[in-house]
Amino acid sequence: MGLTGYYRRFVKGYGSICKPLTQLLKKDAFGWNSEATTAFTLLKELMTTPPVLSLPDLDKLFVVETDVSMVGVGAVLMQKGHPIAYISKALGLKQQAMSIYEKEMLAIMHAVHKWRHYLWGKHFKIRTNHVSLKYLLDQKIITPIQHQWLVKLMGYDYEIEYRRGKENVAADALSRPASHEIFTMVVSSVSSNIMEAITNSWQGDPYLLYIIHDL
Repeated sequence: MGLTGYYRRFVKGYGSICKPLTQLLKKDAFGWNSEATTAFTLLKELMTTPPVLSLPDLDKLFVVETDVSMVGVGAVLMQKGHPIAYISKALGLKQQAMSIYEKEMLAIMHAVHKWRHYLWGKHFKIRTNHVSLKYLLDQKIITPIQHQWLVKLMGYDYEIEYRRGKENVAADALSRPASHEIFTMVVSSVSSNIMEAITNSWQGDPYLLYIIHDL
C-alpha cells in the first residue's frame, strides 16, 4: 500500500480499487479474501503499465531513490515523479552485518550499476534517507570498501539529496523482499508486446521496407 499509494495520482479510481485492502488495515479486521486478491492483482498490473510506469526521456533529469531494510535494498528510477523502473535485492548474511551507512551505499551502487545505461554521461540525482550520505564527497573515507565504492562513482555526474524516511515509501517497500517477494518479482519483470508492435509497424513504413528488401 505504501508503494502504490506513492503513485496514486496516476491511477484513476485508486481509492475504490484499494478499498478491499484498506479495510484489512482496520483494527482486528485482517482476513484475506477474494476481493483483496483481486485488488492486489490489479494494483500490481497498474504499477507496471502506463500512465504509472512511463518510458525514459533521455533529455530529462533522472532521479534514483534508494532505501534499505535489514534484509534487502530497493530503488526506483524516476523522471518528473513518474517511475521508470523498480529493482529490489535481498542481502546476504555478510551484507546484513554491514553498518546502516554501508547498506545505504550498497543500495546506491546497486541502483547506479543497474541503470548505468540511462545515467552515464548525464547529470542525475540520488535520493536517500540516510542524511550523512548527502555529504559523501566531503567525508573522510575510512574503510577500503567505502573507497572502492566512491571510485566507482567518480565517472558519474550526480548529486545526493536527503529525503526523510516517511517520504521515501516507494523505495522502502521494495527494500523488503522477504515480505514482498511476490510483488517485487512482478514489478521487476514487466512483460510487454512492444517488440511485436514494432515489427508489425514495419509493414506500413515504405522506407523501412526498402531497407529490408535491400538487405
